[in-house]
Amino acid sequence: MAASQIPNLLSMRGRGGGRGRGGPGSGRDDVAATDADPTVTAEKQDQIVRQTDTDANLSRLSAVEAGYLPDPFAAGFAPQAASEPGSSRRMPIINRGTYARTTAIDRLVDGFLASQPDVKKQIISLGAGSDTRFFRLMGRKEKPNVVYHELDFPSNTAQKLALIKKSANLKRLIGDEADCTWTDVEVHCPSYHLHAIDLRTLHPKDEASSPTKAIPQIDPSLPTLVLSECCLTYLKPDATDAVVNYFANTALNSNTPFGLALYEPINPFDAFGKVMISNLAARGIVLQTVHKYSSLEAQKARLRSYGLKDGVGAVDADFLHERWIDEGEKERLNRVEMLDEVEELRMLMRHYCVAWGWRDGENGAVWKRWRAVESQDGEI
Repeated sequence: MAASQIPNLLSMRGRGGGRGRGGPGSGRDDVAATDADPTVTAEKQDQIVRQTDTDANLSRLSAVEAGYLPDPFAAGFAPQAASEPGSSRRMPIINRGTYARTTAIDRLVDGFLASQPDVKKQIISLGAGSDTRFFRLMGRKEKPNVVYHELDFPSNTAQKLALIKKSANLKRLIGDEADCTWTDVEVHCPSYHLHAIDLRTLHPKDEASSPTKAIPQIDPSLPTLVLSECCLTYLKPDATDAVVNYFANTALNSNTPFGLALYEPINPFDAFGKVMISNLAARGIVLQTVHKYSSLEAQKARLRSYGLKDGVGAVDADFLHERWIDEGEKERLNRVEMLDEVEELRMLMRHYCVAWGWRDGENGAVWKRWRAVESQDGEI
């Protein structure tokens, strides 16, 4: 696939549908490709990041409408598709990437919830945007025992909240309205919390700054999984690390079981990676962490640095597509849509990864199913 024809990889990312070692690449000239355009203001840069949720929305809806994914809530969170017929349609290569990402994160979420299902758990989704995962979980016959938090910019939470208010079904799934507290940008219910928050406010500017105030609705004692699907990559590495450490060490007790699942771009230094970075930069998208955490090994080392030393794993999207999906499902996918660009798809997928890690805390059994998840190098 020629450089001019490589699809914009932003369409493959999603916040549920959003936001090797650091040293060797840090001195390369191409690192500048991720630098922000000095003519773009910080406010404009934030606006660009917020708008990536629209791409994620439409990519998810495209995969759903094509038959890759079951998601009865996708259309409801993409009202722009109704006013612009055909706007959600994506190339088969993008649909397949959306499928791989969604099913991989679903597997990790389901594994966490299915281990000791009677134990109440907590999920925190960073940069959740219009993600439908909570509603898909609560739409099941057997509802999980979970408190679900979604965090995003106030402008994004306001849009999501407006759509929830318009839907009797969505309001039913978040809980009894009498038990919920509503504002223009947030809603807090017993099992669902939509937080209007800029993640950077969780990052003290320097060591002398006052400790970040706790988010009161987060239970510090519940086994907790934090999700970041192309969200943290928009923050500078020190801010990214501070945000994760906030949840691991400030929001939660030190003995609380804690896990992190990431979906992020990798491999920015090869020819394809350089084009990927260039294409995104042309749209004003700056991937702040991609050079520091540029490989699977760097991602695993990163997870260990957060104190997740009881288990880590990482796979690129090509590996998970080949090894995590059974043959029967692959046959179904081939019937869903003709895919001619097989090699291009594999190349594309080698530039995205899923990485996960956990600390056992006082109850390592909640990660039982994660221990059986295959990592690319065979190590868990």
